[in-house]
Amino acid sequence: MRLLPKSDEERRRMLQALGLESVEELFAQIPQELRLKEPLRLGPGLSEFEVLEFMRSVGRRNMVGQPCFLGAGAYFHYRPAVVDALVSRGEFLTAYTPYQAEISQGLLTAIFEFQTMICQLTGMDAANASMYDGSTAMAEAALMARRITGREHVVVAASVHPEYRQVLRTYAHNQAIRVREAPYDPETGRLDTARAATLLDGNTAALIVQSPNFFGVVETLEEAAEAAHAAGALLVHVFSEAAALALLKPCAQADIVAGELQSFALPPSYGGPYAGVIATRERFVRQLPGRLAGQTTDTRGQRAFCLTLATREQHIRREKATSNICTNQALVALMATIFMALYGKQGLRELAEQNLAKAHYLADRLERRFSGPFFNEFVARANGRSPEAINRELAVSGIIGGLPLGRFYPELADSMLLCATEMSRREDMDRLVEIFRVGGRA
Repeated sequence: MRLLPKSDEERRRMLQALGLESVEELFAQIPQELRLKEPLRLGPGLSEFEVLEFMRSVGRRNMVGQPCFLGAGAYFHYRPAVVDALVSRGEFLTAYTPYQAEISQGLLTAIFEFQTMICQLTGMDAANASMYDGSTAMAEAALMARRITGREHVVVAASVHPEYRQVLRTYAHNQAIRVREAPYDPETGRLDTARAATLLDGNTAALIVQSPNFFGVVETLEEAAEAAHAAGALLVHVFSEAAALALLKPCAQADIVAGELQSFALPPSYGGPYAGVIATRERFVRQLPGRLAGQTTDTRGQRAFCLTLATREQHIRREKATSNICTNQALVALMATIFMALYGKQGLRELAEQNLAKAHYLADRLERRFSGPFFNEFVARANGRSPEAINRELAVSGIIGGLPLGRFYPELADSMLLCATEMSRREDMDRLVEIFRVGGRA
């Protein structure tokens, strides 16, 4: 669709059709103090060459390709070149969402393989065809738990990603869902299960726990599941670092798993596009949001694929729909599928082991804030220094530092969340430790 500026005559006719005399009358409802009363402060027009040069100059300010120790939900992993080569093929890149499933067998096959791999990683029976991202997947899991249990409250661990919790509260605001937060243990960094249990009651739909949590600590999901089930609630296991799934044993007691697949061939890219996922037990499959591709046979008895479940409001009556969430993130989910297929079970495990080893090499030389076991992220004390000041020093050395935690957790203002992946080199980790130690006791 072409969007062209309107001429004065066209604007006059539009106002006439609305029964208005002027543009000022059209915007009369907007308070005067909010109106722009002067032209936009734009420079003179630029040629195409000048625009490209400007964009290149801005781009050169980015620390692209620099050593990175920032995680917090978006991770710096290696992306095999074949991923882009395959997803750029016309069959995938130009494919529309498969409403006409009989002519979309290739895309449906990819979605089916994606779902299968997610089930293998999470230990669940069924997975949907993907979601927008991990945060909306978690919020949709909470709505799903409410539909299953008929209850109105959810309890979420304070160690769940702060921005995931913000998205959950946005969803809950107009859904009459009460959200309560369970504290973390200040010693271990894990959910304080005993205190969380006191928040669970007969109207609690789910206990939501992230593992590895926002601090990188691996939670005891079995204890959380026991507490949730004792109150008749479901356990929702959330993850933001998909690489951990290749090493950590799935929680057999979890009812719903929701997470983010950014680690699997999706670059951080300023926050997206990403691919979230929800997986669950077979008995809850009809409450999955989005869509699910299934395997069947055609009229000739050959293997074929179809949309087995599509419960969004574009497909069925709104009052029966589970969600109006995006059908699926087909192209970015395909990137994750290719990544998982390339690495295989053993390759993913080796990838996870590298992350574990490098993070522990770094953590062993710094002062950790929490004692709980961790995967590839941990919280380090700044030893009396400002985390922000440390990051500025790291930037001078061409290193992207970690996340100062005071923004989300005032009690952790003296600490920084650091991440090491397979991309982290020993010399860069040594340099980070050296900068941390300046003026400190590490």
